[in-house]
Amino acid sequence: TAERDPANLPHAANGVDIFRVFDALNDPRNLQTSMRAVKKAGKHAQAAISYAVTPVHTLDLYVALARELQGMGADSICIKDMAGLLKPYAAFNLVKALRQATGLPIHVHSHATTGMSVAALVKSVEAGAELLDTTISSLAMGTSHSPTETIVEILRGTPWDAGLDLKLLVEI
Repeated sequence: TAERDPANLPHAANGVDIFRVFDALNDPRNLQTSMRAVKKAGKHAQAAISYAVTPVHTLDLYVALARELQGMGADSICIKDMAGLLKPYAAFNLVKALRQATGLPIHVHSHATTGMSVAALVKSVEAGAELLDTTISSLAMGTSHSPTETIVEILRGTPWDAGLDLKLLVEI
């Protein structure tokens, strides 16, 4: 198992290249073993920051956490907004701060539960996020993610145009 030999990650041997490692408590100690295993396997370690809205969860806290995760070998940082609480302008400020602090690629994973995810993703891109989690429209919204087609069309003709064919997306 990976616990006995961190280089023996079955998913890595079967073609998985990017491993998203996260802890809902944002405790880096809970990520150490997994991060080491991913790095030892020569794969991309994406460290996730679980987003929350509390007096404790400040921009400074998230920046400090991202720096610590970078020090542990993170190749990219994912903002994991599992409750859909990330507001558009908070997303912009968080992505910008994380990019400035770490220089790492930022990936945004925001659920559509509250209806704010489309706007949060657009503001994230404007702030420098390179990667977004979306899903095809028939499976989107609610507790899922923003629709891929919507994000593709919003960004079409901008510097962030993904160049995806809407007709093929509709076929999916």
